[in-house]
Amino acid sequence: MIRDLLCMTAPVREGFDIPCHEIGPKTSHPGAALVAGLHGDEINGIFILSRLADFLNGVETGKYPELRLVRRVLIIPAVNVLGVNLRTRTWPFDKSDINRMFPGSTTGETTQRIAYAVLEATKRADYRIDIHTASADFEEIPQVRLHGPSTEERETARLFGLPAVMERSLSPVFTTTMMSSWKIWPGQSFVLRVGQAGLVQLDHCQRVFRALVAFLGRIGVLEGVDIAAEDEEVCCFNKASAFRVYAEKAGTFVSDRQVGRWVGSGQELGYIYDSFSGNVIEKVLSPVAGLLTGIRRHPLLFEGDLILRVNKKG
Repeated sequence: MIRDLLCMTAPVREGFDIPCHEIGPKTSHPGAALVAGLHGDEINGIFILSRLADFLNGVETGKYPELRLVRRVLIIPAVNVLGVNLRTRTWPFDKSDINRMFPGSTTGETTQRIAYAVLEATKRADYRIDIHTASADFEEIPQVRLHGPSTEERETARLFGLPAVMERSLSPVFTTTMMSSWKIWPGQSFVLRVGQAGLVQLDHCQRVFRALVAFLGRIGVLEGVDIAAEDEEVCCFNKASAFRVYAEKAGTFVSDRQVGRWVGSGQELGYIYDSFSGNVIEKVLSPVAGLLTGIRRHPLLFEGDLILRVNKKG
């Protein structure tokens, strides 16, 4: 069932709604709640959750008779609906970041009311998943992000079957994110980061879509899922495992390397060219042997820009 999570009015145009999908048995609280599009340019997550909603609605209508949804699933494909329509990351009217407005308020600014409605709808779910991308300049491997995780969350994160699990401490600064508000409530909370903002990267999206279906099967929300054995191990990384390379010179960065590949220490991963003479002014080398988890995709560099990130195993 599709319903409006929140209906908003505008002074000189028709109103707008934030739709959500409630699929499965009408239990007291969702077995899983999935959210994307807190930022209007994070299209991968919006596409993944819209496709997941279509798939689960198909399960409900009998399109896939071998599958049965035994717990309710709540899906909000796009929170920042105006940002999506105007192709902006932030809320278009005042440029505020909805993911800095939690826990929200029923009487505050528009973005605070949106944050409150999203939190109220999702906070009681047993499993909560927030999908993001990196920036428009940077691409990241599909991964699970844990923030100040419990032992149970560390174990559960492996059930997604994505190649990397990144663990971070809870930020003492960013206390107004949806993740911070979720962590107050019983249940388990995860962030998935998928690719690059502003794009639909089909390979990444298909991989995460399959991961979410498998995850719903493994946690007992969706019965009948034929879960194939993973063909690669899930690697868990803490913050200290990340090695970053920053540009020492401005120029044009060019690389044909793909995220998710294992690289050797000192391996050439790209080149910085002088933007006018065309000569190579710097070779970009991997600082360690490890997994290439992120790489810059915008070619123009300022000195000090992040170029790539390699995570060292163990």
